[in-house]
Amino acid sequence: MIRSLWTAATGMSAQQFNIDTISNNLSNINTTGFKKNRPDFEDLLYQTIRTSGTPATNRSVRPVGVEVGVGTRVAGTQKVHTQGSPKQTGRAYDAAIFGEGMFKVQMYDGTIGYTRDGSFKIDNTGTLLNSHGYIINPDNPIVFPEGHLEDSVTIDETGRVYCKVGGSDQIIEVGQLELFRFVNVEGMKAIGGNLLKETAASGPEIAGLPGLDGFGTVQHKFLEMSNVQIADEMVNMIVAQRAYEFNAKAIQTSDNMLSTAVNLKR
Repeated sequence: MIRSLWTAATGMSAQQFNIDTISNNLSNINTTGFKKNRPDFEDLLYQTIRTSGTPATNRSVRPVGVEVGVGTRVAGTQKVHTQGSPKQTGRAYDAAIFGEGMFKVQMYDGTIGYTRDGSFKIDNTGTLLNSHGYIINPDNPIVFPEGHLEDSVTIDETGRVYCKVGGSDQIIEVGQLELFRFVNVEGMKAIGGNLLKETAASGPEIAGLPGLDGFGTVQHKFLEMSNVQIADEMVNMIVAQRAYEFNAKAIQTSDNMLSTAVNLKR
């Protein structure tokens, strides 16, 4: 009976974590390029009261054993990298990835991050940056020439960036956007700011060009929105809430049974 109290408590803790994850997904429903998180659960150790396969008679063995579990815990969380909905912005420097791949950025400390957020800007030198001021495509930065016309900026599906300068009608190529992917993208570390970092679990980066070798294409003047679906998250929240209530009810029932046992002598 005491075992059931602790077992149900692990269930409540697991469902609280589940609700925390759902809340984070819902709070990022308008975050550009956000990928929803999914928690995975596993059962805990089992107490073996009788082992299956032990002799029952001199001619047979027990076909099943007697085991009782002691609850559940979070086995891991992973980001679900499905495609988010496209949103047309009309901004000259915005770009969305349709398919596999991420943009590469260099952070203030020189380390590298990866993002699906294509909400780009330029600084006073014409260098293409993200909202935090991190350099996009750090191996081959995109630098627009002085006097370029913002309305003339074009990014084609293969990631090539073009623009016009001043009153000239000549279109010049500014640079090439690269994309990056990983063998185990779910193994990347989320660090906030719409950024992921490479880990030992993700493996090293695999570089490529948009539209080639399985990489996605780049859509100019679009952004990829979050892949969170409100209906799915609301259903998950209801399931988690009911599971939490069931576990709480199990604790209450166990407590009532203990109370009955305590009061037997009265």
